[in-house]
Amino acid sequence: MRNLLVSALYLSGLLVSANAAPERPNFVFFLVDDMGWADVGCNGSTFHETPNIDALAASGMRFTQAYAAASICSPTRASILTGRHPVRVDITDWIPGAKTPKNARFLHVDDRDNLALEEVTIAEALKEHDYATFFAGKWHLGDKGHWPTDQGFDINIGGHDRGSPPGGYYAPWNNPVLKAKHDGEYLTERLTEESIAFLESRDEEKPFLLYLSYYNIHTPIQAYRKHIDHYEEKAARLFSDPVEPIAERGGQSRARQDNPELASMVAAVDDSVGALMAALEKLGIEDNTVVFFFSDNGGLCTKPTPGPGCNLPLRSGKGWLYEGGIREPMIVRAPGVTEPGSVCAEPVISTDFFPTILDLAGIPLQPERHADGISLKPLLQGDGPESEPRALYWHYPHYHGSTWKPGAAIREGDWKLIEFWEEDTVELYDLASDPGERQDLAHDQPEKVAALREQLRAWREAMGAKMPGKNPAWKAAE
Repeated sequence: MRNLLVSALYLSGLLVSANAAPERPNFVFFLVDDMGWADVGCNGSTFHETPNIDALAASGMRFTQAYAAASICSPTRASILTGRHPVRVDITDWIPGAKTPKNARFLHVDDRDNLALEEVTIAEALKEHDYATFFAGKWHLGDKGHWPTDQGFDINIGGHDRGSPPGGYYAPWNNPVLKAKHDGEYLTERLTEESIAFLESRDEEKPFLLYLSYYNIHTPIQAYRKHIDHYEEKAARLFSDPVEPIAERGGQSRARQDNPELASMVAAVDDSVGALMAALEKLGIEDNTVVFFFSDNGGLCTKPTPGPGCNLPLRSGKGWLYEGGIREPMIVRAPGVTEPGSVCAEPVISTDFFPTILDLAGIPLQPERHADGISLKPLLQGDGPESEPRALYWHYPHYHGSTWKPGAAIREGDWKLIEFWEEDTVELYDLASDPGERQDLAHDQPEKVAALREQLRAWREAMGAKMPGKNPAWKAAE
């Protein structure tokens, strides 16, 4: 009861300490890898079962139009930690990125293979205000010398340069900073145990940031043994016939959520969220802890042959700038701030987390650091946005294994324009009436296309975005 009272007083701005500083909340950040917007029950999935994530949404605010700053992992992860656009931190592809095909129209674009130490992360900003900082899981922002403990985290459990779990999800694995306790140990369970151990052993006088960055549900797709039987039986019961894949330019998208192995991996994340939330309650700190839930990009569904997941009703997935590649499941539970069960339809983006955390902590905003993010606190309080609607931009000048080819996108209001540079084409969608991006309005709205293309070009120029050079060996298809 005392913790609840303290939290309520803090969040209403009434509680001050002897030095006039408000009580500071703790922060837990759940970051899932490759989880699509439609992968959770609270966003409509019926094949995947996510009771703990759904309960988190029911206790806080669910965002229906939350975006990653990129359609692949490393750039989005950098944007969350810094509040800066991937273009600004010069990480525009997953690290180290794929080789450009020899017959491609454009040459490779070089970007950084690590997050520069000069960048200030949210962990470093919180440490300046005496927060304890803990990281567990996937890092993928640079090799040794650029690991979490070099970027503001006191503790690093399992974070290193690799993007997929080396050796897979079951021990023995080959993680250089996380030794398995026994053969057969499951990685997500171990990361969860380490996170709970941090909560139980922390200095109770200091607020904390616990950043649990799952390797799930990234490839390799390996069944979580605890739940695989349930989903195999469910798939056999629900699906008697295969479905045809969806054609997507050079690739194919999976047309149904029906993958038992992937569903079991989603369930592993859900179990973990439930365990962490139970630990917060057991320790009596759930009412002074803000919880974020997010994914780094859309689910992997589009490849030369269909990927393991399905993002319908959104189009395509990881690697693509259609909604399926960049729209994410997002939940924020901020006791005393968010109304339980509330929903926000305002477009927000991953660069917004940094200033939002500062604002909720009572720390002055630092726009020179989080240059491309805004605080979402007014939205969390149920108010409208404090400023006029802003345009959102994506810049992906690389080739990706999902069959994506270089291009860019802009969203302004409900309008979304995507440039496909390889084919010299653009597509225009009205997301209010067509969130699945099925009706291209580019030919019907030439003035809107011209205006958005100019706005996107001007943004690239102002940001100094790197553009790919032309491949002299390329020949247009006849």
